Amino acid sequence: MSKPSFATDYEEGAHPAILKRLVETNLEQSVGYGLDPVSESARDRIRTACACPQAAVHFLIGGTQVNTTMLDALLASYEGVVAADTAHVALHEAGAIEAGGHKVLTLPGTNGKITSEQVDEFCSIAEADGSRDHMVFPGVVYLSQPTEYGTLYSLDELERMRTVCDRHSLRLYIDGARLAYALASPANDVTLPDLARLCDAFYIGGTKCGALLGEAVVVPDPNLIPHLFTIIKQHGALLAKGRLLGIQFDELFRDDLYLRIGKPALKAADALRALFKQVGLKLAFDSPTNQTFVVLENQQMERLAKLVEFDFWERADATHTVVRFATSWATRMEAVEALRQELLG
Repeated sequence: MSKPSFATDYEEGAHPAILKRLVETNLEQSVGYGLDPVSESARDRIRTACACPQAAVHFLIGGTQVNTTMLDALLASYEGVVAADTAHVALHEAGAIEAGGHKVLTLPGTNGKITSEQVDEFCSIAEADGSRDHMVFPGVVYLSQPTEYGTLYSLDELERMRTVCDRHSLRLYIDGARLAYALASPANDVTLPDLARLCDAFYIGGTKCGALLGEAVVVPDPNLIPHLFTIIKQHGALLAKGRLLGIQFDELFRDDLYLRIGKPALKAADALRALFKQVGLKLAFDSPTNQTFVVLENQQMERLAKLVEFDFWERADATHTVVRFATSWATRMEAVEALRQELLG
């Protein structure tokens, strides 16, 4: 029997409803680049879910492509993006933002989060700097919901961040690669309409949330970024067979599937956290979504790796390591039970 795997939340393929629809429409002919009727239907479903009928909605092929495209589109050539030092754009995108000509201006995060007070202080200092014309200007605040550590921004925190962004003429952009797991969490009080109201742009993750691939970008003000379609093409993020993305999001936003699809992941994650506490493993911090971070003594980590697949996260100190267990929309409780049997016998 293979080891249970909690290494990532995109190991599985796609939700059965998506696969069924792809097969049903496989031989249909349609125009390309997301200009087909099914993609337009998906856009309308997303606009309805966001209570933002005027929003521009674009389908891109992956999260890094979304971030590089959107940040380049939102930033002037002399501007950078303010983000937590643990943000995806700062660590796990191979310097893609910098390669595109924009600096990531990092602030120390706490469990993946930065505060409006930090951003306010950072921008105030930058604005008062007599040499500011020789510096990179902050232009966008980048947040993730949930964060790279599985933590959540509350509605109050996002509203405060929006106020600070307005004070300093910054744009607010949210990475929603795992947004389905935030929306499904009982600890969450931020809705899709809230994001559409507070953000200049955000994206709804598909790759990690039930789709084969693809993400949906939402720009509440369609006039904010002229010719965004062409900018997406410039960045290599436009899929010629765009209907493949449209079909997936048309299904994800049919009958509120996207709002429900994260629940199995949270159920499995809660069971994992309870199991770890039962066997005396230390959680690095509380996470209310699908990612669980455990502090292991290094030899203990080596023994556990023989029983289950997980992901290295970071060194805690010379003798301890933080590892991540990620569940997904497709995680079965049998996998948790298999690990339970390995740990408890």
